[in-house]
Amino acid sequence: MNPSFWRGKRVFLTGHTGFKGSWMSLWLQSLNAEVTGFALAPPTQPSMFEEARVGAGMRSVLGDIRDLGSLQKAVQSAKPEIVIHMAAQPLVRDSYVNPVETYSINVMGTVHLLEAVRQSPGVKAVVNITTDKCYENREWVWGYREDEPMGGHDPYSNSKGCAELVSAAYRSSFFSSNTYAQHGCALATARAGNVIGGGDWAKDRLIPDIIRGFEQNHPVLIRHPDAIRPWQHVLEPLRGYATLAEHLFEHGARFAEGWNFGPRDEDSKTVGWIARRMVEMWGPDAHWNTIGGVHPHEAHILKLDISKARSRLGWHPLLGLEEALQLTVDWARERRGGGDVRQLTLAQIGAYQKLIHE
Repeated sequence: MNPSFWRGKRVFLTGHTGFKGSWMSLWLQSLNAEVTGFALAPPTQPSMFEEARVGAGMRSVLGDIRDLGSLQKAVQSAKPEIVIHMAAQPLVRDSYVNPVETYSINVMGTVHLLEAVRQSPGVKAVVNITTDKCYENREWVWGYREDEPMGGHDPYSNSKGCAELVSAAYRSSFFSSNTYAQHGCALATARAGNVIGGGDWAKDRLIPDIIRGFEQNHPVLIRHPDAIRPWQHVLEPLRGYATLAEHLFEHGARFAEGWNFGPRDEDSKTVGWIARRMVEMWGPDAHWNTIGGVHPHEAHILKLDISKARSRLGWHPLLGLEEALQLTVDWARERRGGGDVRQLTLAQIGAYQKLIHE
């Protein structure tokens, strides 16, 4: 990731009011990019977007990616060079309750975004953020590679597999490498694992649920303690997305494909391991229990193979899982103690930025 690359770049970011979007917005602001965000109002209360005053350093447009006209107007007004698409319905359990909304946002929202890009000839790079859950999960102990079949058992995972297929179709039909000299736009997708970090207050996510329980001094209830996930700090995949955008911008269609950004293989841990380690980091008043009963299906094991990103993008994880958990706990503690959320977030971004260039 090259900080000087982003200075003055016009970036259009969907989903900027969410957890990952807020971190991405602050990082791009710190690099002096000209950022326009398009998203619904913050999805949680409290929210990272509001507490870190994310909108103060960018142009923030509240809108719905299901509204094609509004999205097209916002993209055309921003005249972006780079588009990063993060807006989504991101929760597996919510997708069981609201499947139509999940498909509408994750599939048709992606179609709308790519249609808006088609009407904006100045766009040179598009990164569509999907998920590691887009793969047809066969519960393998090894990581999925980028050419594995798309699938998804639940509506969320399946909708993200569909978003991958939408991106592939648009790339073949409108942003083909064979006609790159005419359209000048390179489109890629990025798949990351379970991200953690300060400022995530989403419901039914492990780390936010754990920290809420700790702060409220009640037991954390865990559904699937034996499930294995590729945990990583939020800054790790964000650096992957930014690095990919740079390569798309500078080298075009050579990098217009799917990419995995996951943790080191040894950092794919069980939910129970995460809960126990968080208890140790937080202190003696923290504890957790397993929830009994029947729960909606969730993958038992899921890993990503990141060999391609290592070899072709020069991207690799910089933080181990212990460091990622510690950063998350430190962030929560400092905020709880009255720390300035914007400044503590920028401080963690700055410290991470130094690791990139060591």
